[in-house]
Amino acid sequence: MNIKIKYFTDQIEKLTYIDGKSDWIDLRAAKDITLKAGEFQLIPLGIAMELPKGYEAHIVPRSSTFKNFGIIQTNSMGVIDETYCGDNDQWFFPAYALRDTQIHTNDRICQFRIMEHQPAITFCETDLLGHEDRGGHGSTGKA
Repeated sequence: MNIKIKYFTDQIEKLTYIDGKSDWIDLRAAKDITLKAGEFQLIPLGIAMELPKGYEAHIVPRSSTFKNFGIIQTNSMGVIDETYCGDNDQWFFPAYALRDTQIHTNDRICQFRIMEHQPAITFCETDLLGHEDRGGHGSTGKA
């Protein structure tokens, strides 16, 4: 699959897909950011893309993002659909700082993958599902 990408800066590494390692692709901060504990900021990621029709990008923090930078993603997971593809539709990471922190240009702060849209679904109402109960929320793995 070929995807058009526009870079807003030459200060970040170009995106690469490493086959066999992970389906997720790292994204980098496109400028230096200083945040105090309790502050919010949209961190520019320095890219825009033209996703294929019927696809969307899911953006999440890297597993080390909180440990390294003390930030969390305010919307838990970002979803960018294929209509967000204008020349100035730069991707951002909505960050909330839980401690004072500095993020430098080219730091890897999040990752994304491209997914097909969910298929059309019809809900059919019923009084019974006909399966054994699992025991409620948080019940997996209990003896």
